Amino acid sequence: MNNIQIDIVSDIACPWCAIGYARLERAIERLGPNYGVAIKWHAFELNPGHSGQGEPILPALAKKYGRSEDEMRANQNQMMTIAKDLGLNFDKLQERYTCNTFDAHRLVTWAGEKGQQTPMKQALFDAYFGQGLDVSKHDVLLSCVEAAELDLTQAKKTLESDQFSANVREEEATYQKAGVSSVPAFIINNKYLISGAQEPDTFVQALKEISAESD
Repeated sequence: MNNIQIDIVSDIACPWCAIGYARLERAIERLGPNYGVAIKWHAFELNPGHSGQGEPILPALAKKYGRSEDEMRANQNQMMTIAKDLGLNFDKLQERYTCNTFDAHRLVTWAGEKGQQTPMKQALFDAYFGQGLDVSKHDVLLSCVEAAELDLTQAKKTLESDQFSANVREEEATYQKAGVSSVPAFIINNKYLISGAQEPDTFVQALKEISAESD
């Protein structure tokens, strides 16, 4: 058995993070049963200072990257096509608003204690990109908990407290110091970095080569 640890640094507000994980999933399926892959998600905030009312995503992105709304729309259209081929729901990608993701990251950390980080993360991606919901709102976050089939009472207590806030901040600081400046970032066996939403073929080749080195 080839055991591989993959730490994924990502933000719920990052469409390429959802695409990158879906591509990684396909790669893992192709690797087959001789590869045991353990996944752990880590927090990164694209807009850590975000507060108050969100902005419509297209003008917000145009302003952030110094490009036109038409260019941003074309970019988002491309992502929607890619997502559809991967079975992801990106129906509201261009209709969503910017929002703060800190509490969402706290819930992903909480779900990790139950070994359910990935279902929680996928529920959040679906809520934001597929349904255009504000994943800073606690009622939306609790609907994601329900979609991931996790305990609503425990999740509500977590959100109403400061639980896991220090964990999220520490994770963000750790990966910033390690030089992670964009997401998704896939860290393999605490040693190798794969940046961006690579194609499944790229993941398969990299994971095979890394496993061979570890033998």
